[in-house]
Amino acid sequence: MKHLIALFAALFLAPALAAGPHPDPDKVLRTMIPQAETGFDPAKIFDLYSNTIAEAINEALLTYDYLARPAKLTPRTAEALPEVADAGRIYTFRIKKGIYFTDDPAFKGKRHELTAADYAYSIKRMMDPKVRSPYRPLVDGKIEGLNTLTKKAEQTGSFDYDAPVAGLAMPDRYTLKITLTEPDYNFAYILAMPTFGAVAREVIEYYGNDTNAHPIGTGPYKLGKWVRASFIELIANPDYRGVAWNYTAVEAGDEILLKEMKGKVLPTIGRIEISVMEEDQARLLAFQNRELDLFELRGGLAPRILDGAKLKPEFTAMGAKLSRIVDPELAYPYFNMRQGTFVGLTKDKIALRRALILAYDSDEEVRTVWNGQAEKLEFPIPPGIVGYLPKYRSSNQTNVKLAIALLEKFGYKIGADGWRTLPDGQPLVVHFTTFPDSEGRLLEEMMAKTLEKLHIHILVDKKKFADMLKAERACQIESRADRWIADYPDGDNFMQLFYSKNIGQTNTSCTDIPEYDRLYEKASKLPDGPERTALWVNMARLLEYYGAIRVSVARNRNMVMQSRVIGFKKHPILLADWLYIDIDDSVKEK
Repeated sequence: MKHLIALFAALFLAPALAAGPHPDPDKVLRTMIPQAETGFDPAKIFDLYSNTIAEAINEALLTYDYLARPAKLTPRTAEALPEVADAGRIYTFRIKKGIYFTDDPAFKGKRHELTAADYAYSIKRMMDPKVRSPYRPLVDGKIEGLNTLTKKAEQTGSFDYDAPVAGLAMPDRYTLKITLTEPDYNFAYILAMPTFGAVAREVIEYYGNDTNAHPIGTGPYKLGKWVRASFIELIANPDYRGVAWNYTAVEAGDEILLKEMKGKVLPTIGRIEISVMEEDQARLLAFQNRELDLFELRGGLAPRILDGAKLKPEFTAMGAKLSRIVDPELAYPYFNMRQGTFVGLTKDKIALRRALILAYDSDEEVRTVWNGQAEKLEFPIPPGIVGYLPKYRSSNQTNVKLAIALLEKFGYKIGADGWRTLPDGQPLVVHFTTFPDSEGRLLEEMMAKTLEKLHIHILVDKKKFADMLKAERACQIESRADRWIADYPDGDNFMQLFYSKNIGQTNTSCTDIPEYDRLYEKASKLPDGPERTALWVNMARLLEYYGAIRVSVARNRNMVMQSRVIGFKKHPILLADWLYIDIDDSVKEK
């Protein structure tokens, strides 16, 4: 989210139910996303909110247990977790029989059963140069023989989907054997991501360049009405096999969810209406008018609704409920190392980037931008993720005096007009990009105050979400406060953000540090343990020394719901966790 986002819960461990689900067409869940979607083709979409919709439609092999903490993988369309052999190099999946794609004209009147070939095809698409999948780095160079097809496609202009791939073997119709070029202990996590949701070849070929508007999957919902950047309707899939809500209580409060939901066959909700609501105030008014059942509360509105970590009395009085977690997230202002003012690994450029980082106050960001609804971070891996180090302390603590001293030492002098110049005497201007919403305005003010302390000019550019993603992939954003929410619960998902070979993909900051790359390549081959952790610590120190980013905060995610919403608990990895809930209008609103 940018941003390893995610995937259904352990309810998919249950066998298909003969009776099937009976979603009530009169049950409508009204929810929202804070930024516009970009489409619904799993191989093409990159943003969190589009992936949330894709998770409801296209099913990955694996998912997560809804209540287990820490997050725990379980099967979704696979019969069981994969058989892993050769020290993490071979993964074998057996797919459940009798799962069918939603009917669509692309199938020409025939039913399409989900098989191993659909997953092999979906993985191949990520390496097709014409698809330009933003998640290509997840499989690039990792599956035996797959890159050979890509190289041929780059030469011929056509990707041969019929060519066999050694690393994507199908011993029978329902078995997929994936052989990696090297051990990857996180590969099962990767296959649980929405981007690995199965698509049918007939659908992709039928809709051509318009696949983002025609998501056809095997999941519990299908796309109904869609008004781009405004409204998305999901309708319960009438052919869905149905699964039972059967989980084990882990944390305090889980027993309430069991009482509300245990044994129900999902989905129960006939329609989900998702509005794009960028402004905090609009969300609050809609909730107070009972036009929203479930919404995401961020920092700007927190003082209006929350008293610390609890709802204010006026909201509990109306029957509102709260589900709250610290997001598995890294928020980080970055300074582009490929284009613009900050390019280079020379001492003067390192000094400039580090001066800005030293002047930046994450505690102030928690207070002024997020109204206390965030946790300050020191390490690039956040809480709740394998590799998090709570006792780690960054070498770049806030120190304005040291920042000014660095600028003075390396020739960034204050001119006659009171503003600093570059060492060659040209004006020093930082171009900072934000979204045109209330959070964007607060982050803009935060950076402006930071730079004012250093006598540095700021120019602010505002971009819509889709435009921001496009510009970042081209390294055209000089500086912004980015954030990444975990696709999967392992620190590799965060450390890969600054690997130079991911520039144009997940490395939106365009960080390019050769020594970091060497350590990342070594760490990515190791299982969780002290050796990998030691490499990650060294990598974090390199980010600090070169001033590529400022590790800043992880936000609290507060999900506020009406009393009629039952069974909801925010999951740290699953995106579309509203799929596991129900609507009970017998609950009296106060």
